[in-house]
Amino acid sequence: KYVIMILIVGELIMKKVLKKFELTIAMILIIIYVALNMLCINNYGVFDYRTFLYNFLYLTLILIFIVESDQIEYYGLTDVKNSKKCLYFIPLIFIISVNLWTGFNIQNTYIEIVFYLLNMLMIGFLEEIIFRGFLYKGLKKNGMLFATIVTSLTFGFGHILNLFNGTAVVATLIQIITAISIGFLFVTIFDKCKSLWPCIIAHALFNFFSIFQIENNISMYVSPIVLFVVPMIYAFYLRKK
Repeated sequence: KYVIMILIVGELIMKKVLKKFELTIAMILIIIYVALNMLCINNYGVFDYRTFLYNFLYLTLILIFIVESDQIEYYGLTDVKNSKKCLYFIPLIFIISVNLWTGFNIQNTYIEIVFYLLNMLMIGFLEEIIFRGFLYKGLKKNGMLFATIVTSLTFGFGHILNLFNGTAVVATLIQIITAISIGFLFVTIFDKCKSLWPCIIAHALFNFFSIFQIENNISMYVSPIVLFVVPMIYAFYLRKK
Protein backbone atom coordinates (compact mmCIF):
# COMPACT_ATOMS: atom_id res chain seq x y z
CA LYS A 1 0.00 0.00 0.00
CA TYR A 2 2.71 2.48 0.99
CA VAL A 3 4.82 1.54 -2.02
CA ILE A 4 1.88 2.29 -4.34
CA MET A 5 1.32 5.63 -2.63
CA ILE A 6 5.00 6.53 -3.00
CA LEU A 7 4.92 5.63 -6.70
CA ILE A 8 1.80 7.73 -7.29
CA VAL A 9 3.26 10.73 -5.46
CA GLY A 10 6.53 10.31 -7.34
CA GLU A 11 4.70 10.24 -10.66
CA LEU A 12 2.79 13.42 -9.81
CA ILE A 13 5.98 15.20 -8.81
CA MET A 14 7.74 14.15 -12.02
CA LYS A 15 4.79 15.38 -14.09
CA LYS A 16 4.88 18.78 -12.39
CA VAL A 17 8.64 19.08 -12.81
CA LEU A 18 8.38 18.08 -16.46
CA LYS A 19 5.55 20.51 -17.15
CA LYS A 20 7.39 23.42 -15.53
CA PHE A 21 10.92 22.73 -16.76
CA GLU A 22 10.32 20.82 -20.00
CA LEU A 23 12.43 23.10 -22.18
CA THR A 24 15.23 23.20 -19.63
CA ILE A 25 15.19 19.41 -19.43
CA ALA A 26 15.34 19.24 -23.24
CA MET A 27 18.43 21.47 -23.33
CA ILE A 28 20.13 19.43 -20.61
CA LEU A 29 19.39 16.21 -22.51
CA ILE A 30 20.86 17.71 -25.70
CA ILE A 31 24.04 18.85 -23.94
CA ILE A 32 24.54 15.44 -22.32
CA TYR A 33 23.86 13.67 -25.63
CA VAL A 34 26.33 15.82 -27.57
CA ALA A 35 29.04 15.51 -24.91
CA LEU A 36 28.51 11.75 -24.59
CA ASN A 37 28.73 11.06 -28.31
CA MET A 38 31.67 13.35 -28.94
CA LEU A 39 33.49 11.47 -26.19
CA CYS A 40 32.46 8.04 -27.49
CA ILE A 41 33.08 8.69 -31.19
CA ASN A 42 36.44 10.40 -30.62
CA ASN A 43 37.65 7.65 -28.28
CA TYR A 44 35.92 4.50 -29.55
CA GLY A 45 34.32 5.25 -32.93
CA VAL A 46 30.92 4.26 -34.33
CA PHE A 47 31.87 0.59 -34.77
CA ASP A 48 32.66 -0.03 -31.12
CA TYR A 49 30.47 -1.83 -28.57
CA ARG A 50 31.29 0.76 -25.89
CA THR A 51 29.65 3.54 -27.91
CA PHE A 52 26.54 1.38 -28.13
CA LEU A 53 26.56 0.58 -24.40
CA TYR A 54 26.86 4.24 -23.33
CA ASN A 55 24.06 5.30 -25.67
CA PHE A 56 21.93 2.36 -24.62
CA LEU A 57 22.35 3.30 -20.96
CA TYR A 58 21.48 6.94 -21.69
CA LEU A 59 18.41 5.94 -23.71
CA THR A 60 17.30 3.57 -20.94
CA LEU A 61 17.47 6.35 -18.34
CA ILE A 62 15.40 8.65 -20.56
CA LEU A 63 12.81 5.95 -21.20
CA ILE A 64 12.55 5.23 -17.47
CA PHE A 65 11.90 8.92 -16.87
CA ILE A 66 9.21 8.96 -19.59
CA VAL A 67 7.51 5.83 -18.24
CA GLU A 68 7.68 6.92 -14.60
CA SER A 69 6.19 10.32 -15.46
CA ASP A 70 3.45 8.60 -17.50
CA GLN A 71 4.34 10.47 -20.71
CA ILE A 72 4.67 7.57 -23.15
CA GLU A 73 1.90 8.73 -25.46
CA TYR A 74 2.82 12.39 -24.99
CA TYR A 75 6.29 11.74 -26.42
CA GLY A 76 5.04 9.64 -29.30
CA LEU A 77 6.05 6.15 -28.16
CA THR A 78 2.68 4.85 -29.19
CA ASP A 79 0.82 3.42 -32.19
CA VAL A 80 0.83 5.32 -35.46
CA LYS A 81 -2.33 7.23 -36.31
CA ASN A 82 -3.46 8.52 -39.73
CA SER A 83 -0.95 6.40 -41.68
CA LYS A 84 -3.20 6.67 -44.75
CA LYS A 85 -3.02 10.47 -44.66
CA CYS A 86 0.75 10.12 -44.40
CA LEU A 87 0.71 8.09 -47.65
CA TYR A 88 1.73 5.05 -45.60
CA PHE A 89 5.15 6.71 -45.26
CA ILE A 90 6.17 5.63 -48.77
CA PRO A 91 8.17 8.88 -49.27
CA LEU A 92 10.18 7.91 -46.17
CA ILE A 93 11.19 4.65 -47.87
CA PHE A 94 12.31 6.72 -50.86
CA ILE A 95 14.40 8.97 -48.60
CA ILE A 96 15.92 6.01 -46.73
CA SER A 97 17.00 4.45 -50.05
CA VAL A 98 19.06 7.45 -51.18
CA ASN A 99 22.27 6.16 -49.62
CA LEU A 100 21.98 2.99 -51.72
CA TRP A 101 21.44 4.66 -55.09
CA THR A 102 25.12 4.54 -55.99
CA GLY A 103 25.50 0.86 -55.21
CA PHE A 104 26.16 -1.42 -52.28
CA ASN A 105 29.70 -1.49 -50.97
CA ILE A 106 30.91 -3.54 -47.98
CA GLN A 107 34.26 -2.43 -46.57
CA ASN A 108 33.79 -3.41 -42.93
CA THR A 109 33.73 -6.69 -41.04
CA TYR A 110 30.37 -8.18 -40.12
CA ILE A 111 30.98 -7.41 -36.44
CA GLU A 112 31.65 -3.76 -37.29
CA ILE A 113 28.48 -3.62 -39.37
CA VAL A 114 26.41 -5.12 -36.54
CA PHE A 115 27.68 -2.60 -33.99
CA TYR A 116 27.29 0.23 -36.50
CA LEU A 117 23.65 -0.80 -36.92
CA LEU A 118 23.16 -0.94 -33.14
CA ASN A 119 24.79 2.46 -32.71
CA MET A 120 22.65 4.00 -35.46
CA LEU A 121 19.54 2.57 -33.79
CA MET A 122 20.55 4.20 -30.51
CA ILE A 123 21.43 7.51 -32.17
CA GLY A 124 18.22 7.56 -34.20
CA PHE A 125 16.13 6.74 -31.13
CA LEU A 126 17.89 9.27 -28.91
CA GLU A 127 17.80 12.12 -31.40
CA GLU A 128 14.11 11.63 -32.12
CA ILE A 129 13.20 11.43 -28.44
CA ILE A 130 15.30 14.46 -27.53
CA PHE A 131 14.69 16.76 -30.52
CA ARG A 132 11.24 15.76 -31.79
CA GLY A 133 10.08 14.75 -28.33
CA PHE A 134 11.39 16.90 -25.49
CA LEU A 135 12.58 19.95 -27.43
CA TYR A 136 9.59 20.19 -29.78
CA LYS A 137 7.09 19.69 -26.98
CA GLY A 138 8.89 22.23 -24.81
CA LEU A 139 8.82 24.83 -27.57
CA LYS A 140 5.29 24.06 -28.77
CA LYS A 141 3.86 26.18 -25.96
CA ASN A 142 5.08 29.17 -27.97
CA GLY A 143 3.29 28.01 -31.12
CA MET A 144 3.53 24.98 -33.40
CA LEU A 145 5.21 26.82 -36.30
CA PHE A 146 7.78 28.40 -33.99
CA ALA A 147 8.51 25.03 -32.38
CA THR A 148 8.83 23.32 -35.76
CA ILE A 149 11.25 25.89 -37.17
CA VAL A 150 13.45 26.13 -34.06
CA THR A 151 13.56 22.35 -33.60
CA SER A 152 14.49 21.80 -37.26
CA LEU A 153 17.20 24.48 -37.19
CA THR A 154 18.61 23.19 -33.90
CA PHE A 155 18.74 19.65 -35.23
CA GLY A 156 20.32 20.79 -38.50
CA PHE A 157 22.97 23.09 -37.06
CA GLY A 158 23.77 20.45 -34.45
CA HIS A 159 25.53 18.60 -37.26
CA ILE A 160 28.22 21.29 -37.29
CA LEU A 161 29.82 19.22 -34.52
CA ASN A 162 30.78 16.70 -37.23
CA LEU A 163 33.64 19.08 -38.02
CA PHE A 164 35.26 17.94 -34.78
CA ASN A 165 35.02 14.34 -35.98
CA GLY A 166 37.04 15.09 -39.10
CA THR A 167 34.22 15.71 -41.59
CA ALA A 168 35.10 18.19 -44.35
CA VAL A 169 33.55 21.69 -44.23
CA VAL A 170 31.55 21.33 -47.45
CA ALA A 171 30.24 17.91 -46.44
CA THR A 172 29.24 19.30 -43.05
CA LEU A 173 27.37 22.21 -44.64
CA ILE A 174 25.49 19.78 -46.86
CA GLN A 175 24.62 17.67 -43.81
CA ILE A 176 23.32 20.75 -42.01
CA ILE A 177 21.07 21.77 -44.90
CA THR A 178 19.65 18.29 -45.50
CA ALA A 179 19.23 17.69 -41.74
CA ILE A 180 17.15 20.88 -41.44
CA SER A 181 14.85 19.63 -44.20
CA ILE A 182 14.59 16.10 -42.81
CA GLY A 183 14.13 17.49 -39.29
CA PHE A 184 11.26 19.63 -40.56
CA LEU A 185 9.66 16.53 -42.08
CA PHE A 186 10.08 14.42 -38.93
CA VAL A 187 8.46 17.09 -36.75
CA THR A 188 5.57 17.24 -39.20
CA ILE A 189 5.14 13.46 -39.20
CA PHE A 190 5.16 13.40 -35.39
CA ASP A 191 2.58 16.16 -35.28
CA LYS A 192 0.31 14.45 -37.81
CA CYS A 193 0.52 10.78 -36.82
CA LYS A 194 1.19 11.32 -33.08
CA SER A 195 3.96 8.75 -33.11
CA LEU A 196 7.76 8.95 -33.23
CA TRP A 197 8.19 5.39 -34.45
CA PRO A 198 8.22 6.19 -38.20
CA CYS A 199 10.81 8.89 -37.53
CA ILE A 200 12.95 6.66 -35.30
CA ILE A 201 12.97 3.79 -37.80
CA ALA A 202 13.60 6.04 -40.83
CA HIS A 203 16.33 7.97 -39.00
CA ALA A 204 18.15 4.82 -37.88
CA LEU A 205 17.96 3.08 -41.27
CA PHE A 206 19.02 6.19 -43.19
CA ASN A 207 22.11 6.51 -41.01
CA PHE A 208 22.82 2.78 -41.18
CA PHE A 209 22.67 2.55 -44.99
CA SER A 210 25.31 5.29 -45.25
CA ILE A 211 27.93 2.66 -44.40
CA PHE A 212 27.27 0.99 -47.77
CA GLN A 213 27.25 4.16 -49.87
CA ILE A 214 29.65 4.48 -52.79
CA GLU A 215 30.85 8.06 -53.18
CA ASN A 216 30.55 9.50 -56.69
CA ASN A 217 28.88 12.43 -58.47
CA ILE A 218 25.41 11.17 -57.57
CA SER A 219 26.15 10.95 -53.85
CA MET A 220 27.96 14.31 -53.91
CA TYR A 221 25.53 16.41 -55.97
CA VAL A 222 22.24 14.62 -56.66
CA SER A 223 21.55 12.99 -53.27
CA PRO A 224 21.80 16.22 -51.23
CA ILE A 225 19.32 17.96 -53.54
CA VAL A 226 16.91 15.04 -53.24
CA LEU A 227 17.34 14.96 -49.45
CA PHE A 228 16.43 18.63 -49.24
CA VAL A 229 13.61 18.82 -51.80
CA VAL A 230 11.70 15.56 -51.18
CA PRO A 231 11.34 15.96 -47.38
CA MET A 232 10.14 19.55 -47.88
CA ILE A 233 7.53 18.53 -50.45
CA TYR A 234 6.33 15.65 -48.29
CA ALA A 235 6.19 17.86 -45.19
CA PHE A 236 4.17 20.61 -46.87
CA TYR A 237 1.83 17.98 -48.30
CA LEU A 238 1.23 16.60 -44.81
CA ARG A 239 0.68 20.07 -43.35
CA LYS A 240 -2.17 20.66 -45.79
CA LYS A 241 -3.94 17.51 -44.57
